[in-house]
Amino acid sequence: MPEEEIPRKKGVALWLVIGWLIFTYIYFSLVQWKALSPEGFWNVITTQWIDFLIYVLWSAPLFALTYLIASYNGDKSKLYGLKPVLYYLPIIKKPKGHVQFRQKILWTLLTLILYFTLTNIYIYGVDQQKVIDLFASFRAIMAGASGSLMHLGIGPIVTASIIMQLFVGAKIINLDLTEDSDKSIYQGTQKLLVIIMIFVEAIPQVFGYLTPSNTFVKGLNAIAPGHGMFLAQLIIVLQLFFGSYLVFLMDELVSKWGIGSGISLFIAAGVSQAIFTGTINWIPADITQPLSLSNPPSGCIPKTIYILTHSSSAQLYGGGIERIMFGQPNPVIALVGTTIIFFLVAYAESTKIELPLAHERARGARGRYPIKLMYSSNIPVILTSALLANVSMWTILFWTNPTLSQVPLLGHNPILGEYPTPQMAQQLGIKTTTPIGGLAYYLNRINGLGAWLLPLMNPQRYSYVFTYQTYWALLAHVIVYVTFMIGMSVLFAKFWIETANMNAKAIAQQIQKSGMQIPGFRRSPAVLEKILNKYIPAVTVFSGASVGALAAFANLIGTVGNTSGTGVLLTVGILIQLYEAMGREQLMEMHPVIRQFFE
Repeated sequence: MPEEEIPRKKGVALWLVIGWLIFTYIYFSLVQWKALSPEGFWNVITTQWIDFLIYVLWSAPLFALTYLIASYNGDKSKLYGLKPVLYYLPIIKKPKGHVQFRQKILWTLLTLILYFTLTNIYIYGVDQQKVIDLFASFRAIMAGASGSLMHLGIGPIVTASIIMQLFVGAKIINLDLTEDSDKSIYQGTQKLLVIIMIFVEAIPQVFGYLTPSNTFVKGLNAIAPGHGMFLAQLIIVLQLFFGSYLVFLMDELVSKWGIGSGISLFIAAGVSQAIFTGTINWIPADITQPLSLSNPPSGCIPKTIYILTHSSSAQLYGGGIERIMFGQPNPVIALVGTTIIFFLVAYAESTKIELPLAHERARGARGRYPIKLMYSSNIPVILTSALLANVSMWTILFWTNPTLSQVPLLGHNPILGEYPTPQMAQQLGIKTTTPIGGLAYYLNRINGLGAWLLPLMNPQRYSYVFTYQTYWALLAHVIVYVTFMIGMSVLFAKFWIETANMNAKAIAQQIQKSGMQIPGFRRSPAVLEKILNKYIPAVTVFSGASVGALAAFANLIGTVGNTSGTGVLLTVGILIQLYEAMGREQLMEMHPVIRQFFE
């Protein structure tokens, strides 16, 4: 739909421009100048023109998008007003015909190689010694590497998906995803939101967390005196944008030209690498110190062998066995927990309900439609973990960022999250990104039995755990974390089934179009929908609760490579689904008629 065909309200642009000018005047004269006066406003925009330019760069596009949405005067969703912008967003085009299996494998492998390459390219101009990873607790499932072009990982993509699913699921945005036009607007808006979220997550990173090196700043000061720091931060933000948007395009590339989902592929690749190194790594945890009993290999198997072969009987019974079983990093119990989760997920993925199907015209042609126990797949736990990662990031920013910590109600609010100072973190033996109070503490990931079960059973022996928390706070932490993981996974499972067209209505139409029907029932989408409604809603809730509980359970036990239970759960599920997808592709290659059912 061209721009001239989009019905718009007259006068909205004028009111928005007036509103933008008033907001600009108030911001620069009152916030910057501390006095509401024309002289102060004019003085600010003439002497602090860099600040004014930054303000225009972020506020003008937002006001323009607001105009496109607010001025739409059609009978559909307001998001249709964004069509002129959505039309020009870069996308990966869908293949015109069927992509051969070999080509899909090739595109998938090339994308995976590019992903690993980008994780090893560090951001130019950043002082790597001062990098603070705001996603440290969620790094495995963020599909990235700290300090690299993949620093933000899939965070902006998943955050945009969460926002869109919540708004559509709650009917705040009126879109019917069974209609092609509404689905196209939904996907286009999500792409635009990804771009916005990249900047929302990237810009705060350069203020104290991705610090430009002094050499880089001095070099830029020589080019633009007095503006070296600003230019350095701008270059870092642009690098983060390049890396994050490239991840988004790579995800589209895999989805359209490869096998499976790009996001899932990147998560599985990163977690698999962490599990592998966490299991067999011979390098000690502290590389600055020689190998010894106090500094054994960091991998689970080498660490166990080293302690057993270099310890006396007294040392083993005096704490060596406990260190092997529960001591970080990579204790044996974590390897056992990883193995248990592997088999549990493999079993759950293979469990399914099969509805018998028969072809309408071809007699004797029968089949089955499988409704898996893990019907919602691993998407709900990805979204839940991404939500927790955003809670962690923003609570850290509101607690430590010089600007955001001054925001009323949100800034430096211990109810949202309290974090230790560098000196306090060193004394407690934790990271500065580990919450010690507030909402962020109760939603923070629990890493292994040594972090909760052993201290709860023997508070005297593990008294160091209670240096910043009480016994009951730790118990509440466990309960709140597990409850949140299960509850949000169920909620996202419901939203995902609707937005992915996996509900009973969509599946009934899919079966109808393929020419199949359930034997003994009238061939009608309404009849099929009624039958499917007996299974799909219940299985959706159960699958959401199951993946949330499995992820929380794995975190409570602990996993090798510090990948988190969510990471292991996702990886196992992703690999099984990838194997099944490859099987379907090969089946369609051998029997092209079957392709109509899957497509």
